[in-house]
Amino acid sequence: MQPIPPEQSLIEYPSAFPIKVMGENVDGFVHAVTQVAEQFDPNFDASTVELRPSKGGKYLGVTITVTATSREQLDELYRTLTTHPMVKVVL
Repeated sequence: MQPIPPEQSLIEYPSAFPIKVMGENVDGFVHAVTQVAEQFDPNFDASTVELRPSKGGKYLGVTITVTATSREQLDELYRTLTTHPMVKVVL
């Protein structure tokens, strides 16, 4: 796959980039998501994490905001999150 030239990207780098991650509302889920964010953004601020439980409380939506520096970084971050065993959906 060829990298997208910067002038064709819809995202300006660097920029604050929110990602919503959904999983079961269990102990350790938020920590697991923030650990992945920290791998890809050394300046990730965990105090910006937003939590939204599902109506029944079984699932939890976690919105993380990372500093996006490249398309490759975001692709790898999405790949890492989607393959994590605690994660159901990444938007």
